[in-house]
Amino acid sequence: MKLVRLRTTLYNIKAQLGLGNVLDSSSSYSTATGTSTREVTISLRKGSSMYKLYRMLSPMGDPNDSMVPLLDQWVEEGRPLDMEQLRIIIKKFRLYKRFSHALQISMWMTKKSNFVLTPADVAIRLDLIAKVQGIEQAASYFNCVPEKLKLPSVYIALLNAYACAKSAEKAEIIMQQMRDRGLVKKTIDYNSMMNVYYQTGNYKKLDSLMHEMEEKGIDCDKYTFSILLSACAAASDGEGIDKIVAMMEADRGVVLDWTVYATAASGYVKAGLSDKALAVLRKSEVLMMHNKFSRAYDFVITQYAACGNKDDVLRVWKRYKQNLKVYNRGYICVISSLLKFDGMESAEKIFEEWESRNLCHDIRIPNHLIDAYCRRGLLHKAETLIYKAQLRGTEPNVRTWYLMATGYLQNNQSEKGVEAMKKALVLLEAGTRWKPSKECLAACLGYYKKERDIEGADYFIKLLTGKEIISADLQDRLLNNIRNG
Repeated sequence: MKLVRLRTTLYNIKAQLGLGNVLDSSSSYSTATGTSTREVTISLRKGSSMYKLYRMLSPMGDPNDSMVPLLDQWVEEGRPLDMEQLRIIIKKFRLYKRFSHALQISMWMTKKSNFVLTPADVAIRLDLIAKVQGIEQAASYFNCVPEKLKLPSVYIALLNAYACAKSAEKAEIIMQQMRDRGLVKKTIDYNSMMNVYYQTGNYKKLDSLMHEMEEKGIDCDKYTFSILLSACAAASDGEGIDKIVAMMEADRGVVLDWTVYATAASGYVKAGLSDKALAVLRKSEVLMMHNKFSRAYDFVITQYAACGNKDDVLRVWKRYKQNLKVYNRGYICVISSLLKFDGMESAEKIFEEWESRNLCHDIRIPNHLIDAYCRRGLLHKAETLIYKAQLRGTEPNVRTWYLMATGYLQNNQSEKGVEAMKKALVLLEAGTRWKPSKECLAACLGYYKKERDIEGADYFIKLLTGKEIISADLQDRLLNNIRNG
């Protein structure tokens, strides 16, 4: 089970630390450049010079394509350009995770123009280099930055890059450099290092940072508590969760939102403390009542499912539909949650509701029911779902055919199982992390051996090699095994 810390709490933490591609006033980078989300929207108002430049650049979708020729063309045509416009475009591309293009613009504005970088520009560039080129290149860039530009925002960018790279030792060196320069003065500086320890699982070291903050009289903020809470949740530390939640509730400077209690709930569930999880989920529900983000409902539904409360899943789902327009992700969430209870009938009704809405047809939604049908031996129902999806123009994916292969093989329909597995392998991209189970592959190879289908086995095994599932040496051994009976 993925904890909410990966989807919600850290989303907020990264926003504060400036690495979440969230251009709001809580971002240290956004604040440093004086540009909020609202200002970005205003600057891109239709008809403005900013809007025209962005419209010229934005259609370039391939991150490997260079934006430099278009930027050069803009300047050669004598069109207006200033630093603030480029900063806004960079932030816009970061917002949509177009990191390569954002970095290209950042580099261009100093190579081809006479613009002078600020510490905030340097911090953003460092963050982009880490995302596009890797942590070593980011560290090299940091070492080349003039000392006068190495303000806390630049150090924080590198700390967060090390957090993503899970390199605590190097982050500690940077943190010590900040201490030596007298730059560790604010809560956000400690939050950055706490985030490193949290991301790398060094939870015990969080206590030493807390002690250092107390000695310096630096208060915790919501993000400090969120990191500590997430660490307790990850460690299934029920008592620790109790303590952090109590501290947050007692601190008048902390504004609680639904994510706080959601994180606590996920930790309690992981620790097997269902009663406590239900108690904080109720609090989370109250705080998300006017929330306009579907992820709040998605998470609460999955947690009620984890606690084994089907009625609460359906109750929150009903409220979800009343308060928000539900898209595919919401249907995936509720259907998968209901199937945990063996709630086939409820899941089928909601699936029919999804079909009737004519949303974008996403094969992941029928896949959940196909999985359930295959596990129960209801292969005809699974086949019908695939047929209906294809009629709508939605083709099965790798998971669809793998689920069918597994279902067929487990229900003594080996020939169909092998054919479904071949379809899955054909769709699979070479080098993908996911691999079919050894049991399924053994069953397929066993079928070829039993049928003495040398030609079929040769094609199947070479398919496995081509998709990097087995080595060339193993390919030869498997073929020899089947040929020799």
